Amino acid sequence: MNLSLPRRVLARATATLAMALAMATGTTGLLSAEAHALPVTEGSFSFSGDEDDYISGGQSYAYATGSQDRMNVSGNTNNRVVTVSVDGANGDWWTLNLAAPSGKTLTPGTYTGATRYPFNDGTEPGLSLSGNGRGCNKLTGTFTISAVEFGPQGYVKKLDATFVQHCEGGTPAARGEVHIENPAPPAELGLGLDIALDGTASSLNGKATFHGTVSCNKPVQVTVAGDVTQVKKRDLIRGSYSTSVSCTPGAPVAWTGTAVPTGSVPFQKGDVEVEGRATATDPDYDQPVTVSETVAVRLTRV
Repeated sequence: MNLSLPRRVLARATATLAMALAMATGTTGLLSAEAHALPVTEGSFSFSGDEDDYISGGQSYAYATGSQDRMNVSGNTNNRVVTVSVDGANGDWWTLNLAAPSGKTLTPGTYTGATRYPFNDGTEPGLSLSGNGRGCNKLTGTFTISAVEFGPQGYVKKLDATFVQHCEGGTPAARGEVHIENPAPPAELGLGLDIALDGTASSLNGKATFHGTVSCNKPVQVTVAGDVTQVKKRDLIRGSYSTSVSCTPGAPVAWTGTAVPTGSVPFQKGDVEVEGRATATDPDYDQPVTVSETVAVRLTRV
């Protein structure tokens, strides 16, 4: 049995790989993180082109969330770039990138002298309309941002923009517009970590056990991990611990972790320094969040 990817999936994968290789080699100079794409709640995307325009083929295209077409949008963490992707109910697929010059935030205004994103020079705006297996090797263009609103971590709440794109230095152009309206952005994940000031040192296996609580404003799986250091009679005793707990908003959730000494000397009764880190992934923004705490803990022997 032969297995093959759908043509548009393969084409998108190829384009993504090419962009990743370019960014890995430093061609683009873009190092800011791009947020994961989120579905557009209400939006439309349309464009048409001159007869000799390669991207449009002289045709007109129109898509809308109200017509069962799927749209996704993402920004990046410095609010410089917006990427819109469309999966039409008829099987069409398109991607539009709009980028301010390096070091600038994408704000309302007209951006002239745009070149192909993500290969645009740092001083130039970036633009790219591609899809259905077609893209420009080189391009020039202009786009106008009428309205744009960002939230945390590259969340795009609103975008109204128009664009004109010329492939390969030619006169024929593709002209289009995009309108996006999303709900107010969710709050970012907030984590709290508390390490209790008491713990135990086992007389049987030399391990040290600690406990505390974590708190959160969204349901998440939290990993609590850290390092433990104790000095006894010129012996430096070290170990680490890691545990995972399910956190839900409301009352703090208890956790317990056990550190195994890395050498032959066991943890003992007395003070230890405990470094703790609570880490979870924000489910709305797909970004890791970490909080830390370092305390002196008094171990009792058990």
